[in-house]
Amino acid sequence: MIASIGNLQLSYQEIHPQQMTNESIVALFIHEALGSIGQWKSFPKELCDSLGIQGIVYERQGHGNSSPLTEKRDEHYLHHYALEELPAFVNSVIPSTKQILLIGHSDGGTISLLFDHVYPERVAGMITMAAHVINETETVAGIQPAIVAYQRGKLDGLKKYHGEKTDALFKAWADIWLADEFQNWNITSEIGSQTPALFIQGKDDQYGTEKQLKLIESNYKNGSSLLLNNCGHHPHLEQKDHIISAISSFFSNHISYI
Repeated sequence: MIASIGNLQLSYQEIHPQQMTNESIVALFIHEALGSIGQWKSFPKELCDSLGIQGIVYERQGHGNSSPLTEKRDEHYLHHYALEELPAFVNSVIPSTKQILLIGHSDGGTISLLFDHVYPERVAGMITMAAHVINETETVAGIQPAIVAYQRGKLDGLKKYHGEKTDALFKAWADIWLADEFQNWNITSEIGSQTPALFIQGKDDQYGTEKQLKLIESNYKNGSSLLLNNCGHHPHLEQKDHIISAISSFFSNHISYI
């Protein structure tokens, strides 16, 4: 499906659970830096089935079947996605009578945090996985091997999801995180709300440390953290069953009554 947002065409997919038990909440899946609808694999459908709610997975500008990137990214690119593109998409696709369960991975988690801070009235709850709020030494160190792998063709699988946009998307991601103006990037003063939230990270995440979790949780009175052993940057793929169980428990205890 396509949502027309100004000059942008944003691709999205609706997910319908096997049994709908709550029609007032929609799960909105917000993908990682090089992500797309397909890269979530079966996780959104299985989670929506477990929660009994509708879901929407969408692709940001530059990703998947959405419009290509048109401008060079700067240190505010995540703010642009969170506070310009995402609100416009939400207003176009999700009725104002429904609240949103934000489920964001990596860049998508950061975007969720920024969106929730400005639009908490639209958010029933929030789950982030591998979100980042500062640019750590580990973040920069994790990007360099990815660049080498990409140059050697080891990440050509991305072309399955992004087609001709792949090179531009990868370059935009790598360039901004390594740029001088991004080295002191820090949004800890721009997040925080009363929203019930669950923050998840793998202990072996190559792009960030446990410090990210601590900084995020310190801004949320109703937030809790889950640090996973033997898990890297993709908790929902590496420990899918565990994550679905954890989110389902969180949803039942804090959100399902809405």
